[in-house]
Parts: sequence; C-alpha cells; structure tokens
Amino acid sequence: MSLVTMPPGDRFIASSADILNEYGIGLEVGYDFEMYRKHLAKARPDHTLGAPFDPLLQDIRPGNAFWIIGRNREGDIIHTQALRMLSLAEMTVADYLAANFRAFPPSDVDLDLPRSRYRAGPGARRMTGQVAYHGEFWIGGADKQFRGQGVSCVLGRYGFWEAIQHWDPDHIIAFILKPVAFKGLVERAGWMHTDPCALRWFERDNEIPMETFMAYMHREDLSFLLELPLRELFAMAA
Repeated sequence: MSLVTMPPGDRFIASSADILNEYGIGLEVGYDFEMYRKHLAKARPDHTLGAPFDPLLQDIRPGNAFWIIGRNREGDIIHTQALRMLSLAEMTVADYLAANFRAFPPSDVDLDLPRSRYRAGPGARRMTGQVAYHGEFWIGGADKQFRGQGVSCVLGRYGFWEAIQHWDPDHIIAFILKPVAFKGLVERAGWMHTDPCALRWFERDNEIPMETFMAYMHREDLSFLLELPLRELFAMAA
C-alpha cells in the first residue's frame, strides 16, 4: 500500500476553499491597478489607493504586482489585499527602506515627512534577494460577519500562497500600525517575524507619532506556514 501525499500548497488551498465557501467568500486576482482603484472607490470610499500600489507613482506592471479582492454572496467587495515585488538589486531591505521608506506611507493621512523616520531592525538588515511587499489588507462586512471570525487567518495565508505562485520570493514584508499589530492581526494573518518601531510617522501639527511594525517572512517560513493544519489555526483565530 502506498501513501498519497499532497504538497503543502495543495492542502492549504483545499482547506481554505472549504472555509471560504462556508462564509460565502469568492476571491478574484487582478493586475490592473486602475481597475483596483475603481473597486476601492465603490467598496471603500473613505480609503485612497496606497502610494506603494498607485500606478501614477510606482512602476506597476502585470509581472510585478497583483491585487486580490473578496466578494460576499451578494457580490459586494468585503476584502482587499495587494502585493508587489520590490527592486532591491544588491541592497538589503534595511538599505532599500533607508532610502525609500517615504514611498510606503499610511493612506489618507497628512504626514510631516521631514519628521518621519525609518529604523532598521535586525530582520531588515539580514534580508536581500527577491522581496515582495504586502499591503492594502482590509476585511469589511458587518460586525462579527467576517472580522473576528478567523477569516483573516485564511485570507492572509491566501496572499502568501499567491505570492509563491507568482514569484516564489525570498522574503515578504509588510508594515502594520502598532495598535493593529497589538490587536493580534500579525499572528492571525500568519506573520512569523516582526521588527518593532520600524517606521515612525508624524501627522502634520501632531506631536504623537504613529509607530509601525515591519512584519516579514522568509521562503522557508512560507512553506512551513502552509503545512500547518489550517482548520485548527482558523478555530483558534476566531
């Protein structure tokens, strides 16, 4: 008798499809960020497309960036996320962000950029090679319909899985505001490492800074994460 095994990504997709079907969520992947801008205008009218994914500000092409939207059974958009490959050349993530962190601001905030700063953590100093940036992560819907139900556990990992299918990057990074990180999104979405106090943004005429964690994953982390039993993690994240 021979045992039939499934690659980790296949197990994840099978389990995630079952959970998403239970919640009536259908996912769509796209590459046209002007179309994504239109989706945002309808689904999140109070949110502006983030600068890292704005094709008017960045070199966004089908080969280096994609977005994911999730719709409920009625066809309304209740989830977004986006990923983009960074052009690091031979630099570390620390060196790249030291020169380019102002290209990754929080959306819809009037920032005092001269007072804002980036502080490289040990993780950023070690990372180089092919690096993907993950952002635009949002879950909508009514209270307790999707948020607080463990769905972020599935959707975050789905973004990682798509990054592997598109690019198989050496690393993935994201910036997460400290209050959001402290509420547990880092763990629920699947991030395995963080550099705290990576970005400090100042709003104009405000002396209290917005602190941001840099979350990150290595290729081996991604493989490990997708091997874990999703149903158990989903139940714990709810």
